Amino acid sequence: MPAAFSHMTSASAGEIAACLVRVPAEVVKQRTQAGVLGPKTSSWANLQYLLQNKSGEGVLRGLYRGWNTTIMREIPFTMIQFPLYEQLKKTWSAYDKTEISLLKGAICGSIAGGIAAAATTPLDVVKTRIMLHKERIGVVPLVRQILHEEGPSVFLNGIGPRTAWISAGGAIFLGCYELVHTNLETYAAKERLHE
Repeated sequence: MPAAFSHMTSASAGEIAACLVRVPAEVVKQRTQAGVLGPKTSSWANLQYLLQNKSGEGVLRGLYRGWNTTIMREIPFTMIQFPLYEQLKKTWSAYDKTEISLLKGAICGSIAGGIAAAATTPLDVVKTRIMLHKERIGVVPLVRQILHEEGPSVFLNGIGPRTAWISAGGAIFLGCYELVHTNLETYAAKERLHE
């Protein structure tokens, strides 16, 4: 199995599992930020509203509103970020003719995260609009509505902040990943020597 395919498949499976927790948290956060129940309503009040099924759409449907579009955003993001991250490390390591340092790994993570974030911003806009829409709405009708009422440039709303924070997050997350990975490999190599 090619390494890029392995990275994409593993990361995508991890993203789907993470979305089991992330989507309800994101729904509550966005409802609170948008003031869906009023300008000074807490996250707790929004969660209670969903758990008590006051909207009538069902507890799970309310908590997981936007699940499909979150997955639709996360899988392409992951399929860009992780293989790109590995390729950047490989290329930089070959250029320097040395193992990739933690700092360089973090820089590669930042670049990969930023590119993946920018490329998937239109999907993030659709996901956010679905989560905050007053009624349940499908992806295609929503995209048509946005194009008709606001134009295509709306799909790039927030690209700057999203790219910036995910670039920073990519540096931290993948930098820490490199640190742990390197330490585990060093430990395993020492253990093999003592066998």
